[in-house]
Amino acid sequence: MSELRVVLNGKEASGRDGMTILQLAEQEGVEIPTLCHSTDLHPAGVCRICVVEVEGARALVGSCHTPIAEGMVVHTRSAKVLAAQRAIVELLLTSHTGSCVTDANASNCRLHKLASDLEVGPPRFQVRRRRSYPVEDTNPYVWRDLSKCILCLKCTRACSEIARKDVLSVGYRGSRSKIIVGFDEPLRVEACRDCGICIDYCPTGALRWPSELRSSHRSR
Repeated sequence: MSELRVVLNGKEASGRDGMTILQLAEQEGVEIPTLCHSTDLHPAGVCRICVVEVEGARALVGSCHTPIAEGMVVHTRSAKVLAAQRAIVELLLTSHTGSCVTDANASNCRLHKLASDLEVGPPRFQVRRRRSYPVEDTNPYVWRDLSKCILCLKCTRACSEIARKDVLSVGYRGSRSKIIVGFDEPLRVEACRDCGICIDYCPTGALRWPSELRSSHRSR
């Protein structure tokens, strides 16, 4: 593979053909925030948190799926990038109805950490109706609270690409979209058991191990 020269935040860097901007940044020790990305999963570009500014491009691009090119000039911390990332986090928080402030497991919420790192306060955006779903705690293998889901699709991709089970998918459209099981059925043991791969990939605590919740309640 041929080497490509890229200017990353004012410094010249070299990457191989086919490498994404995010991969080059990781190689160079430059941190770009992500939510829907994982090295174990195919890039999806769903959350848009990883946007960067590429000189000559008409708009900000997702670094997780945009390949580098010879002579590309990339800015990961420009004012335009930071403003976009803060707005994206703020928008995600409007649908993340779980309270990270009073949640004992808030440290495990990647969205909560990003909001802190980017100095994003309470959402200013007004929404007609926040998504609110009852907690599903009857399955002994998976505890689920879709009110904390931000539709990053990491759980559905992990279920399909790693577990090879295709138990989870996206149902409905627009603001009614949510992660469903089958034809929007409860998360029964018959459908999901003994796996838990999706739990390890959830960035917001919408999916958890029931045993962890029992332990946290006992320790309070």
